[in-house]
Amino acid sequence: MHLSKPKIGISIGDINGIGLEVILKTLAIKEIRDRCIPILYGSSKVVSYHKNIVSVEDFPFHPLRSAERPSPDRINVVNCWQDNINITLGKATDIGGQYAIISLEAAAKDLKAGHIDALVTAPVSKEALKMANFPFTGHTEYLTELMGAKDSLMLMVYDNLRIGLVTNHLPINQVAEKISKELILSKLHLFNDSLRKDFGIERPTIGVLSLNPHASDGGLIGNEEERFIRPAVVEAKKGGMMVLGPFSADGFFGSGQYAKFDGILAMYHDQGLIPFKTLAFGGGINFTAGLSGIRTSPDHGTGFDIAGQNVADHSSFMQAVFLAIDLARNRLEFAEMYANALVKREKPAELEEEASADILEEDGPNG
Repeated sequence: MHLSKPKIGISIGDINGIGLEVILKTLAIKEIRDRCIPILYGSSKVVSYHKNIVSVEDFPFHPLRSAERPSPDRINVVNCWQDNINITLGKATDIGGQYAIISLEAAAKDLKAGHIDALVTAPVSKEALKMANFPFTGHTEYLTELMGAKDSLMLMVYDNLRIGLVTNHLPINQVAEKISKELILSKLHLFNDSLRKDFGIERPTIGVLSLNPHASDGGLIGNEEERFIRPAVVEAKKGGMMVLGPFSADGFFGSGQYAKFDGILAMYHDQGLIPFKTLAFGGGINFTAGLSGIRTSPDHGTGFDIAGQNVADHSSFMQAVFLAIDLARNRLEFAEMYANALVKREKPAELEEEASADILEEDGPNG
């Protein structure tokens, strides 16, 4: 089966930010619509409000009650609410948080149910989500629980640069106590599986960063490397993964060594995100690996300071849509390839069992 035009769900994010601006600019590109069936979760009224600001000309949208029967040639808008709501551009409000949650929940439930092939999430304000009593720190944590996953991996992607995080949105003074050999191994397994299944890399190589400067300098600057990180790397190697490290982060990126690896595992948020955003030039993508469903997002926030000015760069959101399309196809191809491989392996096993049965019939149970 060839997934020619996957259904890509899009949650609209914070209605007071640049989310709908970058969505509209992206979906106005005909090549995007030729490659997928876009389905926005929100409100035709809110979409029309932002459309007037952005002034996109080629934007044929089609209102829906549900995503089960979208128009293949138009931009579908699932109306999650009919309310007339106050849009306060450039500000974090409880209303902005409330409707961002409604959009996300509707899209995520359709992703889980298989009504869409992937989900692209527009930026939300953590402040606004908190005002609306959202009990999660972000998209990643919410989707991990909804999908019933034991763990997930926040993975930043830009071309062949892929940086995963052991800890996500965690205060720096809690990072060391959170890290363990078991957690690192869990992230390495998720990373390795995703590189194979989602990115089509048969034997991926993963570089693991140290927690302390200079990889602790033989124990002079901390001991987490010897206690947790190196043992996790050794065990991952024994399990058949191609993992190296721990590497001191400054030298690893400064020398260009990062380019030799298919994936890089950082210990905490800024250790991975600062070099990533420096190298990605605004075209980076956030992908949640390890979930049964595909979720991508741009690597920027709500942009409250430029909301409503029609100056937001949509490059990252556009790349997030392209990646969602590619990942949906890659997963399908991977599943088909290994399903066929299983059938091929099962046939000789059946013949072997038949041969064993014949021997027993001829020789008797005692040989």
